[in-house]
Amino acid sequence: MAETGHVGRVDKRVKIAAGLFWADYGSLGATVEELEAGGADWIHIEMRDGKYMDFAAPRGGIDVLDGVRGRTSLPVEVQLQMVRPTFDLFRQLKELGADLVSLPIETTGEMLMQQVMYIRETLELKVGVWAWQGAGIAAFEQYVPFVDIVEYESKAPFWKPTSGSKSPHTVDPIMLTNIGRLHAMIREAGRERDVDLMEDGGLSLENVDGFVERGMTVGEFSSPLLKGTRGRLVPGSGEIAAAVRALRERLDESAARHRSDSGLKRVAETGGQR
Repeated sequence: MAETGHVGRVDKRVKIAAGLFWADYGSLGATVEELEAGGADWIHIEMRDGKYMDFAAPRGGIDVLDGVRGRTSLPVEVQLQMVRPTFDLFRQLKELGADLVSLPIETTGEMLMQQVMYIRETLELKVGVWAWQGAGIAAFEQYVPFVDIVEYESKAPFWKPTSGSKSPHTVDPIMLTNIGRLHAMIREAGRERDVDLMEDGGLSLENVDGFVERGMTVGEFSSPLLKGTRGRLVPGSGEIAAAVRALRERLDESAARHRSDSGLKRVAETGGQR
């Protein structure tokens, strides 16, 4: 496993979780190495079971985790897109080198809190909870005292085709409100410095500033780092590392405008009032 200091350590910097959804899996190792060379903070794998959302084919299985782990020193996150994941799976994820396991609020079931604590205390991994746009913000509240990251994912009309570098996700203005409300929840729990807040899906160089302004501390990016106008970027060409560096520059600019080492500037300036 990698050094996990990036995860759940919140300061002025906004972090990049490099998603592999749009990776060329024929060159996966080279892709991961180039994402790391460009300055990504961790690798984000979506792992499905074939039942979740009625996707007939699983994606991002343990073989992918095993392959990625040997090609990067970065933390590796496994975002579970599964129905009722099991304790046996969590143990296997640790054995294969996962550093952060993110559990789906909507489909984990009544054992979600117990699984959070098992991953955190017994396996001693970083742990998070996530949900799709449409899940109530209040659903996250009980987990904020116990997790390292909260993730909220924008809707994806996956039945519509995409082209070029366009993300399949749709970022509605309400997602900005959602991130602001989640940030307030984390701050009110006294955990603004040690719970990361991720927006997942549809982020780009053009819209990240609004999310940083509302409290996002890490963004999940796949399309902006792995796709171009001609299709998937080619590992080894330098295109992927260049995309990460361009995104890093944009996030640093936004952080300079909106964040300090103690959190959002406008929250500090107004005594905690938004």
